[in-house]
Amino acid sequence: MREFIAIAKPLVGDEELSAIGEVLSSGMLTQGEVVKKFEDGFSRYLGVENSIAVSNGTVALDLAVKALGLKDGDEVISPAFTFIATANCILYQGLKPVFADVDERTFNLDPADLAEKITPKTKAVIGVHLYGQPFDLKGVQQVCQDHNLALIEDCAQAHGAEHHGKKVGSFATGCFSFYPTKNMTTGEGGMITTNDDAVAERLRLIRNHGDTGKYNHVLVGYNYRMTNIQGAIGQVQLGKLEEFIGRRLENAKYLSSHLKAKEITPPYVAKDIRHVYNQYVVRVEDDFPCTREDLMAYLQSKGVGSAIHYPKPVYDQPIYRDLGLKGSCPVAEDVSRRVLSLPVHPSLKKEDLEYIAQVINSYGG
Repeated sequence: MREFIAIAKPLVGDEELSAIGEVLSSGMLTQGEVVKKFEDGFSRYLGVENSIAVSNGTVALDLAVKALGLKDGDEVISPAFTFIATANCILYQGLKPVFADVDERTFNLDPADLAEKITPKTKAVIGVHLYGQPFDLKGVQQVCQDHNLALIEDCAQAHGAEHHGKKVGSFATGCFSFYPTKNMTTGEGGMITTNDDAVAERLRLIRNHGDTGKYNHVLVGYNYRMTNIQGAIGQVQLGKLEEFIGRRLENAKYLSSHLKAKEITPPYVAKDIRHVYNQYVVRVEDDFPCTREDLMAYLQSKGVGSAIHYPKPVYDQPIYRDLGLKGSCPVAEDVSRRVLSLPVHPSLKKEDLEYIAQVINSYGG
């Protein structure tokens, strides 16, 4: 019987187990030298001055926004089409999220609509490298420069992605997640990257109770530390990341060239970028012989996992409606009813890819 093909699958092995064992044997389990080595390695990989490890990707976003030092009522613009954590981190700091529309091909922040959403209260922008494809950094950075706005890169799905040969997370303050479905994992965990030493120092204080050492607390901070266990896994996974990305690229290339239904639009890849395919996301067009949900049910019945990332714009989530935080982003609304994620993870075998394409191509409604 054919094994079910999952939409995502973390790839961990003996090296990670050995690294965990070394930490457990050392007795030094919380944040320490192992985490520092992971941070240093991550900085070298991205080409940045500072990497600050934290407990998860949402915390990374939260602290990145907090470090801006904005005041209640200030506005931060986020794409309407993203995971809810991107916008929630704005609410955490008593700020107002404002939603900009996305490009219909890349599903990333549209610089033109971003510019339209700016008001005198706008102080910052969070751009999302959605699914592993860098957003239009040139366009968004220009808008931010023109209006004196801070920029945060949500890189949760984009470890190793590049814009004109430069890795994401090195253009502004970057925020990464190491959740199990990401291109590399530490189980849970996150990372903030910055070339600003003063910002980095503030972030290190905030993640650890504002403590400069020996119970000398200089600001109100939190316990947002990463453990040495996570750091050990992260070091091993970072060493495998390029191999993982290579497999994702090969898998995505195969699917894009073998999905034959003209009503299924494969991912668009912008020029001069490296899309690392945390998700392989197609558009199910209106003339496909069934609904997207029917196609998902059919795939499930044939042993192929799929998912919707994401089924509605953030402002249509119940909590945002209850808060009266409305949006007007027609492209995001249209995209959310079309997108479908198919398996692309490094664990896939050639026969898995062949089967996925076969199942979709043979669908008759």
